[in-house]
Amino acid sequence: MDLYGVIKTLHVVAIISWMAAILYLPRLFVYHCGAAPGSETSETFKVMERRLLNAIGRPAMAVAWIAGVALIVMAGWWSSGWMHAKLALVVGLSAYTGILGRWVKDFAADRNTRSHRFYRFMNEVPTLLMILIVGLVILKPF
Repeated sequence: MDLYGVIKTLHVVAIISWMAAILYLPRLFVYHCGAAPGSETSETFKVMERRLLNAIGRPAMAVAWIAGVALIVMAGWWSSGWMHAKLALVVGLSAYTGILGRWVKDFAADRNTRSHRFYRFMNEVPTLLMILIVGLVILKPF
């Protein structure tokens, strides 16, 4: 069996899972903004948000990083310019995931002060980063 192929498969599956979580979480925030604090709906959103981040988002991010570093080492891409740019964007995506964690805590404590429009806008951040990352991986422009 091709170890590189297995790790690459794991990496891609982890990325898909990570992206699903960080694209869906701000959408939950949009709807959570409309729920009264303490209501049954609000409490349901809190559970959904926590589970999405902690059971899917963060573990998938960790697997993506571990498998990604393994692929870099195996393929010898440390000196590639496109890889440096990709890693910078992935660090940004990881920071965004950390920010989502902060917002989950704010909602859990009924401390959200942001509007649904804010979360609609922030939902575009991972999409933009994903487009740039995929472009770098496929095109390897430098």
